[in-house]
Amino acid sequence: MSVHTFDTMGTVVSIRLPDSLASDDAQMALSMVEREFTLRDERFSLYKQDSEASRIARGELLLTDSSDTMRDAYAESLAWRDATGGAFTPHRPDGVLDLSGTVKADALRASDVVLREAGVDVFSVNAGGDLVTAGVPEVGAWITGIANPLEAGDVLSVVSMTSTFSCMATSGTAERGEHIWRRPETDASFVQATVCAGDIMTADVLATAIIAGGAETLDYVTSRGDVAVLVVRADGSLLGNDAFRNLVTPA
Repeated sequence: MSVHTFDTMGTVVSIRLPDSLASDDAQMALSMVEREFTLRDERFSLYKQDSEASRIARGELLLTDSSDTMRDAYAESLAWRDATGGAFTPHRPDGVLDLSGTVKADALRASDVVLREAGVDVFSVNAGGDLVTAGVPEVGAWITGIANPLEAGDVLSVVSMTSTFSCMATSGTAERGEHIWRRPETDASFVQATVCAGDIMTADVLATAIIAGGAETLDYVTSRGDVAVLVVRADGSLLGNDAFRNLVTPA
């Protein structure tokens, strides 16, 4: 497999494509993926002063006057807020609209679409540990590790992605601290949540919602039946459902 990396959204994106893909086709596919991330970073980043999101945050632009893209992203986040009972939210505690909880997943989702439309049917796109996969690589399966949030450099588990669970996202507090807005009543013992699902938005949102909502949200997520879940507690103990255990690859 050939590997291409680039920096965006404060993280590193890694794309793996088959060596058999013609160089011109591979370069076109890579350029399309980079463009999907760049477009979203320029629009939604609150670290870019001239972004549409920053203008809304400063009160220079009303959400009702924003682009269709911005309003559609907001509507999708609101739908997830309702689905998770408010555990996931597109608003910071100070009321500022912050769509960072869905932007990276949306870029990964768009990358999946453009690669398939370009005729690439075997690939993985990993953005800071959140990934989408497709097809079967030469080694037989897309295998990825999950970092131990309590011990730097340690791999907590290794899983094989499948056609049913082709996407994975991890949210937690170990590396970036308490950047996820927990409910005041939420038990803070969950330090990391990994969710595998058939689409990256579901995986990413639900992983974040588990950290924000705690045990109640974990119960809701695992009751869905279409996700594989692994949660790490502050004391190092693990919570995982049967679907996740079925993905674990022996060392």
